Amino acid sequence: MSTTELAALLLLCTVTSFTPGPNTTLSTALAANLGLRRALRFVISVPIGWGMVFIICAAGLGTAVVSVPSLRMGIQLMGVTYLLWLAWRLYRVDSLAQANASHLEVTFWQGVMLQFLNIKAWMLALTVVAGWLAGREDAYERFTLILPLMLMFGLCSNLSYAMAGSLLKQWLADPLHGGQRLRWFNRSMAAVLVATAAWMLRI
Repeated sequence: MSTTELAALLLLCTVTSFTPGPNTTLSTALAANLGLRRALRFVISVPIGWGMVFIICAAGLGTAVVSVPSLRMGIQLMGVTYLLWLAWRLYRVDSLAQANASHLEVTFWQGVMLQFLNIKAWMLALTVVAGWLAGREDAYERFTLILPLMLMFGLCSNLSYAMAGSLLKQWLADPLHGGQRLRWFNRSMAAVLVATAAWMLRI
C-alpha cells in the first residue's frame, strides 16, 4: 500500500470514527449514566461488530445488503426502530438511580447487533473494500493491515467519548440542581439518536 493510500485511509478512519453518530452518542450517554466500567462492554462491542461487517463485505457478500432493496430497507427499518427504542429509554432517565433501575445498559451482543443494523456501517465497510481491497493483487496483505487499523480507530473513538461521559457523570447528577442537568443531557442524547435514525432512513 502506497503512502498516499495509507494517508487517505487514515483520514477516512479519523473522520468516520470520531464524528458523532449512534455509537459515540451511546458510548457517551452510557458512561455518563452508568460509569465508564459499565459502558466498556458497549465500547468494545462496536469495533467487534463492525469488524464482522467488514469481513462479510470483504468476502463479497456485503454488496447484497445495499443492492437488494428489500434487504436494505429491512436493515434500515430494524436499525431505526432499535435506535428510537434506545432514545425513548434514555429520554425517560432523570437520575443515576433511575438509570441503574431501568436497565439502561446495552449489552455486548446488543452492541454487536447494532452494527449489523446500521446501514452506515455497511456503507463504510463497502467503501473501504472498494477503495483499498477490490482488484488488488495484495488484497490479503491489505486486509490484515486495514482490519486492525479500523478496529483500533473504532475502539479509541468510542472509548474517548465514553471517558468524556464518565467525567461528566457527577456534574450532571449534582443533587443541588435536582437532576436537571442529567435530565436535559439524556434528552439531548436521545434527540441525537432520533436525528440519527431519521438520517439513516434517508441514506
